[in-house]
This record gives sequence, structure tokens and C-alpha cells, in this order.
Amino acid sequence: MTDRPGKIVCVGRNYSAHAKELGNDVPKEPLLFLKPPSSVIRDGEAIELPPQSSQVEFEGEIGVVIGARLSRVSAANAGAAIRGICALNDVTARDLQKSDGQWTRAKGFDTFCAIGPAAAAPADLKTLTVLTRVNGVERQHGLASDMVFSIPELIAYISGVMTLEPGDVVATGTPAGVGAIAPGDVVEIEIPGFSVVRNPVTKTV
Repeated sequence: MTDRPGKIVCVGRNYSAHAKELGNDVPKEPLLFLKPPSSVIRDGEAIELPPQSSQVEFEGEIGVVIGARLSRVSAANAGAAIRGICALNDVTARDLQKSDGQWTRAKGFDTFCAIGPAAAAPADLKTLTVLTRVNGVERQHGLASDMVFSIPELIAYISGVMTLEPGDVVATGTPAGVGAIAPGDVVEIEIPGFSVVRNPVTKTV
């Protein structure tokens, strides 16, 4: 996966513990938002902290790369359309997320979507794990089995709203443990056995 996805469809509050740590209720349906393709960076490229925010945070996630055009697919058939699994960092300006009342600016800055290389998905998606390390220290450890909505359920739900195209990426939500990053940090998101994305943090000049 070397080119930019056509769209990155993200899911908020898909782990109960993460919703709780930010003081939010767990949604009754998947909570969707988009990140622009211009926010994408790859392994080794820098996350740049913008001057508009004083609180930028990491959010390690399991990313799903779509391999077929999907519209109104069922959860039972969604797995067959997955091209691969990738590590993803849904970088977020938390202060702007709170002040704006919606998430486009907070999630949409250039360099705010780090995506690792994709690998073939396992037969059982619930066995996937996501780990986040900052400067080598583990900060997040999430299990796909703990998601509020499973990966097939998410793909089915999204495809009922918008057509998913080959190469699109679905970010499936972040577990508890999010935190701030600062210039000089190195953030690593890993899906053990599948994908890693590692990025230094700098300040926009």
C-alpha cells in the first residue's frame, strides 16, 4: 500500500474504556468521521504538531484496507472484502476537538494519519491486537475482541452510508490510554504479526 487511500473512514468511541476515559457515553451505533487523504504519512515520516493546538495526542488503531467496492454489504460478507490489516495512528488535536464541537479540524491536519504497511487479514479478526508505544514505553494495549462494534459490523454499517472503494481505509477506533505527544517523541503503533508504523514527532515550522 504505497498510494493514498481515496478516503479514511474512522470510528469514534469503539472501546468502552476509551469512551469512559474522555467522559463520553458509548454510542448506540458506530460514530463515524472522516480524515482527509492529505493527512496520510507512512512509516518513518514525521508527525508535525501544528501551532493551532497545544494538546496533540496519539490514538493507536487497527486499520482495515478495503479490497472491493462495497455498498450495503452484510456483516457476514464484509470479511471477504478486506484486502489487509495495517497499523494506524489517528493523531488528534484534543483541545480543538473539544472547542470546535466537531472533529474535522482536530483530526484533519497534514501528517495526522500515520498508516503502516498492510498484511493479509487473519481468518478470525477478533484475534487482532493493537499496541502503542511512545519512546519505547507501552501506552495502549487493545484487543479487537473488546470493540463495541466488530470489524465486520463496522464495514457493513459504513457501506450502508457510503460506498467503500478498493484502497479505502477504515480506522476501527482506539483503546484506552491515549495521551499527549511532544517534539522529540517517537510514536509506534503495532498490530503484532501484521504491521508497524513508527513516526518521530516534530513541530511545524
